[in-house]
Amino acid sequence: MIDEESKSKDCRQMKPFIFLLPLFMISSQGFGKRPNILFIFSDDHAYQAISAYGSNRNKTPNLDRIANEGMRFDRAFVTNSICAPSRAVVLTGKHSHLNGQLTNMETFDGSQQTFPKLLQKAGYQTALFGKWHLKSSPTGFDFWEVLRGQGPYYNPLFITPKGNKNISGYTTDIITDRTLDWLKNERNSEQPFFLCSWHKAPHRNWLPAPKYMKKYDDQDIPEPETLRDDYRNRLSPASSQTMTIDKHMRDDWDFKLTTPKGFNNEQKRIWEAVYEPKNKAFREAKLKGDDLLKWKYQRYAKDYLRCIDSVDENIGRLLHYLDKSGLAENTIVIYSSDQGWYLGEHGWYDKRWMYEESFRTPLLIRWPGTIRPGSVNMNLVQNLDYAQTFLDICGTDQPMDMQGRSLLPLLKGETPDDWRESIYYQYYEFPGYHNVRRHYGVRNHRYKLIHFYMIDGWELYDLEKDPQELNSVYGEPAYAKITEELKKELSRLRKEYKVPQDTRPLPNKIRKLF
Repeated sequence: MIDEESKSKDCRQMKPFIFLLPLFMISSQGFGKRPNILFIFSDDHAYQAISAYGSNRNKTPNLDRIANEGMRFDRAFVTNSICAPSRAVVLTGKHSHLNGQLTNMETFDGSQQTFPKLLQKAGYQTALFGKWHLKSSPTGFDFWEVLRGQGPYYNPLFITPKGNKNISGYTTDIITDRTLDWLKNERNSEQPFFLCSWHKAPHRNWLPAPKYMKKYDDQDIPEPETLRDDYRNRLSPASSQTMTIDKHMRDDWDFKLTTPKGFNNEQKRIWEAVYEPKNKAFREAKLKGDDLLKWKYQRYAKDYLRCIDSVDENIGRLLHYLDKSGLAENTIVIYSSDQGWYLGEHGWYDKRWMYEESFRTPLLIRWPGTIRPGSVNMNLVQNLDYAQTFLDICGTDQPMDMQGRSLLPLLKGETPDDWRESIYYQYYEFPGYHNVRRHYGVRNHRYKLIHFYMIDGWELYDLEKDPQELNSVYGEPAYAKITEELKKELSRLRKEYKVPQDTRPLPNKIRKLF
């Protein structure tokens, strides 16, 4: 792993120490007992594919358990909906322009301040198992084993401080195996821990575990209402993307009409026994038009949900161990994803947009004795807040240069009078995969204003009247005052977050399109 760049060199300032007596300092387990944190993080998990969020597609009993025993955040969002930038925001508590990770292309500057480093200094044992996807080696972790790049679904290679190692099996299971092994055999029981179990699933290309390969075969997954979106009443970026299920998914990679690579002989045998009959039936059907689109959606959605079934099962394994080991009472369990995902909405797969399905992310937190079971929070929160929340929970000072806010008051059922009423978003990766244009914007509780700044075009959505974001009302007289207010708020947020103008040049062949 190579550290290509050094950025964010101004990130060493710390807040003056403010000593508070957190709720956890007084507990049945004794004065000074700090909580452990288990942070389970998935990749591209659509909130609309979690039954605790009302999914009509699948059931996620173990994720639902976290929600039922803790708090579900219904307005949790990201700052930049793409894998590496999202992870960098979580680690640093800073927007992409400050942490240096604008796109998936940069190498994360691991020398900068991150919350794991601060937790180490505060006496926490830190560990990470699973997907990293930041090119540079992890820093701030006492123990780490991470996938190379995206990592495969089967037989992954793990990069460790002691060298690389291949492990046979299903990656979601293996990540959980390593997480549990560390909990059981490797951690220092005299120290509180911050443990990351970060999954590759359900990232593309959605290869299910053997036990789930036939699940959903006897049912149709409900189609989203906007599967056949024609992109009218919006600017050109919505129609110029290359991320539709109908036109842009690959027969081999996405629909598995040929056997994926990377299996051992037994895994290949199992796969082909299940998928070859399905593929044969598809070829013989010679589907066209809307019938073909229906088949594509079903193949995609079922494989995606099958991967989530494995994630949910493995979360159950972790919860079970916490229960039987006696760790559950003093361990906070957090589940989130690096961003949302399109499960056919607008005809799309992938993420990147400020539109709701990719902008919004699941966030579930269980904290016995502090969070009221079954709580639902409607405040505007972001992954920008995670680092400060972790530090606050663990009794560690929050650096002044972090840009989020601790969620600790919300977890206690309290909303500060000055809690934010709007959030900021910016996407930078164009040109890039799926041809999603650069844009930034502001969202409050009802409205969303988006600026596609390379074409100087604006979209405005009334989320109360148009929750599916099908009709931009920008320029309509009835929304003139709202537009003016949102532009002022957008300007204020960009100033507050010290967002510079994005002046990165376009390649000549792309520039001609503008």
